[in-house]
Amino acid sequence: MAAIIGNLAIAVVKFIAAAITGSSAMISEGIHSIVDTGNGVLLLLGLKRAKQPADGSHPFGYGKSLYFWTNIVAISIFGIGGGMSLYEGITYIGDVTPSTELGDPTAAYIVLAIAILIESSSFTIAIRQFFQAKGAKSSMEFFKESKDPSLYTVVLEDSAALLGLFFAFLGIFFGHLLKNPYLDGMASIAIGILLMSVAWFLAHRTSDLLLGEGVSAEMLADIRRRVEEDPAVERSGDILTMYLGPHDLLINMGVCFVPGTTAEQMHQAIRRIEAELRRTYPETNRVYIEAESLPAVAPMCSERSASKHD
Repeated sequence: MAAIIGNLAIAVVKFIAAAITGSSAMISEGIHSIVDTGNGVLLLLGLKRAKQPADGSHPFGYGKSLYFWTNIVAISIFGIGGGMSLYEGITYIGDVTPSTELGDPTAAYIVLAIAILIESSSFTIAIRQFFQAKGAKSSMEFFKESKDPSLYTVVLEDSAALLGLFFAFLGIFFGHLLKNPYLDGMASIAIGILLMSVAWFLAHRTSDLLLGEGVSAEMLADIRRRVEEDPAVERSGDILTMYLGPHDLLINMGVCFVPGTTAEQMHQAIRRIEAELRRTYPETNRVYIEAESLPAVAPMCSERSASKHD
């Protein structure tokens, strides 16, 4: 909400400054802020949709709505924000002539200062939540492992916004200092490339989640170890996992029980395994354990039993 309100206010003053100064970089920055405002709304929509309970048409719930809308955010940043900024910069440079005069940059400097203050406030709120969420992990580890894109999307957008303001300032300042209008257009192009880079990262990350990303190799190995530690389990088979939402993990596995295990003992073992996995990984909401028809597991069980007899 802080990002939405801040970006909307910034967009208005940026376009006013662009109209006064004729700066290409300020137009790109105005486009940037409008896109960020819309993206904040889309993220809120995704968060709200993801909280809807499961129903007949969506038995596993709506958790992936957040991934879908975050992907739409990435597309809008790339196409609208980055594409239009790039186009604006290239067009501006193409229209520059020897007689082109740069307007008074005072309004642009005032707006940039105001924008930096507002963006810094929004960024401070976002980065505080980000560091609280990532804990002891490094930022890159958190980006790779986090299943909740809303925790880092706003941070990336605000970081790009502050860096974009810096590019705009450099383009306007050095453009007037060197009396070179091309630098203003180059700043707009730099802003476009920056936004496209952020969009590519977001699209790459959320596409994996949207397509059904599972747990890490380390977590998978730990799940297998915990399952096989149960006294009624001979060996685990394939363990299939998928995140249905940021806090909704599905685990499906095949289990070969110790020969002679009764149906009641199997039932108790399944309950123990489910409780252990939910205790260790609170995001685990669904655990499906197959105790029948395990052709991939049966040979391994037989080999293990044979080795025990040997």
